[in-house]
Amino acid sequence: NDFQVKIRGFRIELGEIEARLAACAGVHEAVVMAREDQPGDKRLVAYLTAMTDAGLNIDELRAQLKAGLPEYMVPSAFVILEALPLTANGKLDRKALPAPDASALQTQQYEAPQGEAEQALASIWQDILQIERVGRRDHFFDLGGHSLQAVQVITRIRQSTGCELALRDLFDYPVLQDLARQLRQSDASTLAPIERVDRSRPLPLSFSQQRLWFLAQMEGASEAYHIAGG
Repeated sequence: NDFQVKIRGFRIELGEIEARLAACAGVHEAVVMAREDQPGDKRLVAYLTAMTDAGLNIDELRAQLKAGLPEYMVPSAFVILEALPLTANGKLDRKALPAPDASALQTQQYEAPQGEAEQALASIWQDILQIERVGRRDHFFDLGGHSLQAVQVITRIRQSTGCELALRDLFDYPVLQDLARQLRQSDASTLAPIERVDRSRPLPLSFSQQRLWFLAQMEGASEAYHIAGG
């Protein structure tokens, strides 16, 4: 299987992930595909069947993959099936593979968020990750989060709490209760809110526009920045 996909700038060989999964204890069959169940949010999903009388543990499978693959090649969700769906001629029917639900994500035993900071973070994670509930011991990236969503989380934290966290903080403290501890110790945001300006008057130039205006005044119209026709 040399089927390749590109997710968030990374080119991924699905067959390599499938081979790693097939080598894990208890795995009978493994199929990995890129799904985009939410527009603009493409993620890897693994579909597995178990050997007879073998139980599969998502946490253990994820840990084994992380030991040999980069983070971006580890599936966000693991769906365990009794059998893979097949077409009439016996080939894998990828279109019939089900969308992952909450049970396909790696979650810790649920423990309700405690305190204002944990509750605020849980609400933000639920909204961005589109999951029903988040516990205080849950791991952002094991719930399917990725770097683009991490940026959204930091922005939402600033907007809703007025506090400033660095993007690095979410990578260093991906467990909700740990990130909440960092949030309680953080400083108030120093960024001014973006406000709508009066459109009835001339709009101020951006920094880039000011630079071009300055160069035009100093050197005249420049062919490096202006094209007369195309």
